Amino acid sequence: MEFETWWLLGVPFFFALGWIAARVDIRHVISESRSLPRSYYKGLNALLDEQPDRAIDVFVDIARLDPETAELHFALGKLFRRRGDIERAVRVHKNLLSRPDLSPDLSAQARFELGQDYLKAGLLDRADETFHQLAGTQFAAKASRALLEIYQREKEWKRAIEAALALQASGAGAYQKEIAQFHCELAQDELVHVHPDAALATLEKALAHDRNNVRATILVGDALLAKGDPEGAVRAWRRVEQQSAAHVGLVAQRLMDGYRAVGRASEGLKLLKGYLAEASAIDLLEVVFRAELELAGPDAAKQLITDELRRMPTLLALDKLIEARLMYAPPERLAELSMVKSLVGGYAQKLARYQCSHCGFKAKQFYWQCPGCSQWESYAPRRSEELSVLNQG
Repeated sequence: MEFETWWLLGVPFFFALGWIAARVDIRHVISESRSLPRSYYKGLNALLDEQPDRAIDVFVDIARLDPETAELHFALGKLFRRRGDIERAVRVHKNLLSRPDLSPDLSAQARFELGQDYLKAGLLDRADETFHQLAGTQFAAKASRALLEIYQREKEWKRAIEAALALQASGAGAYQKEIAQFHCELAQDELVHVHPDAALATLEKALAHDRNNVRATILVGDALLAKGDPEGAVRAWRRVEQQSAAHVGLVAQRLMDGYRAVGRASEGLKLLKGYLAEASAIDLLEVVFRAELELAGPDAAKQLITDELRRMPTLLALDKLIEARLMYAPPERLAELSMVKSLVGGYAQKLARYQCSHCGFKAKQFYWQCPGCSQWESYAPRRSEELSVLNQG
C-alpha cells in the first residue's frame, strides 16, 4: 500500500472532530449534573455520613418534586424497609405498581420489593401471594428463593421440597442437601406420630437425594427401633461412622442403648471404645465413660478418662475424671473434691457448646438447622472447646 502525502492533511481534521465530540460529551454531563436538584446531593451526603433518617427526608422531598423517577422510589422503599418502617415501604411500592406508564420490568421489580416488604414484616401469606405473581419474569428465581424461605419458616416441608426442586430444575443451583433435610423433617413428624413405616419410606427419598445424610441414617435407626427391630437399628446407626466419623458422638448413646437392648452391652462398649481410640470426641467420651463405669467399675472409668485427658486435654474430660475420683474418695476429701468438681463443671458447661460455622450462634444442643441464621448442616458435631484444642494441636 503506497503512502500518499495528502493523507497528512486528514490528521488535523480527525483530531478536530474528536475534540468537538469530547467537548459536546463533557457539556452534556455538566448539563445533566446541573439539572439535578441540590437536595439530591444533600441526600447522598447524608447516606455517606450514615444518616439514613435525614437521607430519607431529603429523598421524599425530591420524590414529591419529581414523582416520575422510579429508581428514586425504589431507593426510598429500601431505605424505609431497612429502617423498619414497613408501612411506608409498602406504600411506596404500591404507588409504583399503580402507575399505568410503568414498564413490565419495573413493575416486576416493584412487585418483588413489595414481597420483600411483606416478608420483613412477617406477613408471610401476603408475601407468598406476591412472589407467586412473579412467575415468568426476570425476578422469578429470586421470588422462588424467597418462597423457599417462607416455607421453611412455616415448616411447610412438602411445599419447600417442591420449591427447591423447581429451583434446581431451573438451573438456580443445587439443593440436594436441603431437600434431604426437608424429607428428614417430614420423617421426624411421622415418628412423633408413631408411623415408622411412613418415616422409612420418606427417609429413602432423603437418602436418594443425599446418600451421605447422617441425619437420615440416624432416623432410619430410630424408625427401625420403633418397629421393634433393635438389631436393624444398631446396623443403621453403625453406618454413621462410614458416612462421617466426626458424627459418631451424636449416635453413641443410641448405639449403647441398642446393644443393651439385644443383650450385648460389652460388645457395644468395645465398639465405642474403638471409635474413641480412632477419633477423640467429648460426646463419645461421655457415653463411653458412663458405660465403662457401669460395666467395669470406677477404676476402669478413671483410667479411661486419665488416658483420654492426656490425649485431649479439656475441662470436660477433667470434670469426668473428678467425678470418677469422687466415687472412691475417702470421706475427708469428699468436700474438697466436690468443690473442685463444682467449679470445673461450671466452666466446662459454658464451653460445652455447639457453634454454627456460618453465623457463630452457640447452643447447648446440636441442631441440623441453625436457629440463628437458618443454614442447614452448619453445626460442627464437636463442642467448641474440643474444636479449640484440635485447632491448637
